[in-house]
Amino acid sequence: MLKSLAFINHYRQGDTQVAAEHPWLQIIVSAEERIVNFERIQSIQELALANPVLDYVERTLMILDRLALSFWKKELLEEVLMWSEAAKGGTSRERMIWQEQGINLFVHNRGSSQLYWKSQSSPGDKEEVIHTLIETHGLIGQTIRGEVPLHEHSPLTELVTSGKLTEDELRGLLVPLNQCIIGAVSQTLWHSVEAEVGNIVEQIVSGSFAVEFPLKERLARLRDLAIKKGENFDAEFEKLAPQFSIEALAAFLERKTLWFVESALQDFSFEQLLKVFLLVMQQEQHTAAIRHISFEPLMSLMYYDYKGVKKVNVYKKRMIEKYLSELTWTDIQEGCEHSGNAHLTHLIAIKPKLPDTIFFTFDFSAAAEKLIAFCVEAEKSPLYEKAVLLLFDLFELRRDAYDRFHNEEAYLATMNQTADYKKRMLDYVVGERVVDIGPGGGVMLDLIEQHLPDKHPIGIDISLNVIEALQRKKQLEGHKWEVRKGDALNLREYVEPGSIGTVIFSSILHELYSYIPFNGKKFNHETVAAALRSAFDVLSPGGRIVIRDGIMTEPRDQTRRIRFLKPDTMGWLERYAKDFAGRAIKYEVLSVDEVRMPVNDAMEFLYTYTWGEEAYVHEIQEQFGYFTPSEYIAFIHETLGPEAKIIENRHFLQEGYTEALGDRVRIMNEEGLMVPLPDSTCLIVIEK
Repeated sequence: MLKSLAFINHYRQGDTQVAAEHPWLQIIVSAEERIVNFERIQSIQELALANPVLDYVERTLMILDRLALSFWKKELLEEVLMWSEAAKGGTSRERMIWQEQGINLFVHNRGSSQLYWKSQSSPGDKEEVIHTLIETHGLIGQTIRGEVPLHEHSPLTELVTSGKLTEDELRGLLVPLNQCIIGAVSQTLWHSVEAEVGNIVEQIVSGSFAVEFPLKERLARLRDLAIKKGENFDAEFEKLAPQFSIEALAAFLERKTLWFVESALQDFSFEQLLKVFLLVMQQEQHTAAIRHISFEPLMSLMYYDYKGVKKVNVYKKRMIEKYLSELTWTDIQEGCEHSGNAHLTHLIAIKPKLPDTIFFTFDFSAAAEKLIAFCVEAEKSPLYEKAVLLLFDLFELRRDAYDRFHNEEAYLATMNQTADYKKRMLDYVVGERVVDIGPGGGVMLDLIEQHLPDKHPIGIDISLNVIEALQRKKQLEGHKWEVRKGDALNLREYVEPGSIGTVIFSSILHELYSYIPFNGKKFNHETVAAALRSAFDVLSPGGRIVIRDGIMTEPRDQTRRIRFLKPDTMGWLERYAKDFAGRAIKYEVLSVDEVRMPVNDAMEFLYTYTWGEEAYVHEIQEQFGYFTPSEYIAFIHETLGPEAKIIENRHFLQEGYTEALGDRVRIMNEEGLMVPLPDSTCLIVIEK
């Protein structure tokens, strides 16, 4: 076993004296800040419970320990790996002192090499080699990622030209060193880049740095994670290339190393990334000798834990997106100040004693930070929607441009489980162009493409989260359908009137009814009327509207007795009646576990009850049933007039509710006899 691994083992077993005897270990274990690439962690909470830097260094040394290398190579590389992450350690006071001494703790490989050199009393050639290997530690991987230009490796080549190493010796050190560095992140990652590491090592050994990556290739490498998630990089680059000077940006980036850029910006669009680069480029004109650009502050700003898992802070993301959208390309390139919301600005900073490094982030006002924190805290309470609307008001976003924020992934996954019943709707599709309103996870778009290949599906959704997810899905899976961000109440703005064969509303009209204000009022039948008129307007003659949605039971004045089989259900009902936003929920308590309720109030409650606690905060904002069957038909005739012919009208109980509620409640009539659940869902087809 390597001696360094033995020291770490002793420390983990409680021998703190061993750290005091070895400066590199003392620096790492005394870290009071947690500086780590957020790509490598699943939860921010784990940073408080562990020392990820020590864990990573230990993994690199364990890989080295297993490699078949000569004694001198293994000894030298052990020293390199022991010190390679030192700049991420130290107490807060030590770090302040080091920064005063000009040690660059934010460019971690350089800072670590400076700390190593500082620890040497009489350095010679061997120490110079170790210092150089620490200084360039990790840069090959960063070159592969597009973060570091090739010429940054020139200090390694100088080890050969100065005679401190032969070409074979340098090659024999760099390959295993990078196997340790990259393999400690992921063995799969190492195997995927091993050949490219070898190619870069050969360029370093030979000193052939004349040809850097072209700008497009470097940007593509910086967008690797976004591309893997579905970004169509080539199309985006071609679309945006006329907006900026490729030559100027290439010259700017050719001289720069980038830190944490992908971690900070992978969830933003390629256009937003380019605008950030141009903002930094404009700043450089007023700042001499900039060599490093760190996005570490932005990375730290963009994440928080939700239920113990690291999540992008979508609240901040949406505000930053709006900020960047309001900055035109001309504004940026002419250095114009942003004149938008006073609660957000971009911030480019230089720290004392670090003239060659700038730090980019976005700066929220104190009020905005507190309101965003309030939104995070309110995520599981009925205050959630009010909190988000306050945030939208503060940043002047449209109130109906809602996302489910943290819950969007779960929502889309749920939508993707509904293919069976959506498939039945294909029988009613006519015409070439089919619009799916609120496409969710894209199930209906996929079904149309698969089973009706002569159709051209178009998904339209108000939620930017949904559109982004579907665009990634389309790119990754090679679909031909389209998605457009749009308002279902104004479809003529997104498709030509008279050009659509079928408009599908699959479990979406009740969401429009619940969420979208019409004339200042939500839970408004006029919202449904506006959506139907909007759809009817874009239909061609013979075109159809297909509706699948919630339905109320008639006659409305029926009551049901409900016996609760779970001890928490009465508490659920009490809370639900207080929180439900759609209408007053009535119930009469008959005993500790039984109530009498109007049938439609009972079913509205039970629909939410089946979804469980996770969905509660959203379900109390939605009213599933808003018409009885006869009311719906009368409403359609009144709204669309004689041109509208109803060719299908049926209602049924959606599969799953009986099973979901079977061990939770007993549904009875007034005589106490068990009765089936009423119909929950309607299927209505309107022909023009």
